Amino acid sequence: MAELITLARPYAKAAFERAKAQQALAEWAEVLNAAGQVAADEATRQLLTDPGLAEQKKADVILDCTGKSVSEEQRNFLTILADNRRLALLPEIATLFNSFRADLERTIDINVSSAFELTAEQQQKLSEALSRKLDRNVQIEAAVDKSLIGGLVVRTGDLVIDASVRGKLTKLAESLGS
Repeated sequence: MAELITLARPYAKAAFERAKAQQALAEWAEVLNAAGQVAADEATRQLLTDPGLAEQKKADVILDCTGKSVSEEQRNFLTILADNRRLALLPEIATLFNSFRADLERTIDINVSSAFELTAEQQQKLSEALSRKLDRNVQIEAAVDKSLIGGLVVRTGDLVIDASVRGKLTKLAESLGS
């Protein structure tokens, strides 16, 4: 996985810089996300490894499957990926592109699991508190996990804040076992 990210990084950076220069980050993100989803599909992965199919045809198939209208520069980007046999990296390129965009726009997506459904007011307060703590505009995706017993778990990237009853019980059990 780390190798794929390493290979995808220069392409994602190039696409991001071009999109930023064009002030078209949203359009590029939409196309890259759609192409990434198509390339991640198992049938498409098999197609991308077919040595009998020309690389440009593979790029055309991905573009056709996205159902998106693409600019000439976006088409050229996919052609470059095809010429370098890097179309399989599209999911990683899309992920990195979105990460670069979030850094630029100072936004962050956070997954919150709670024992009970959070009200809109609770989500708003949590969003404001996390925005202050992380110095970013926070977008919350809430989910219910009854196994937490109470409290919540906040996850984004490598940051995890476990304020659940289950987490506290686990820590207590570990300290008693020591």
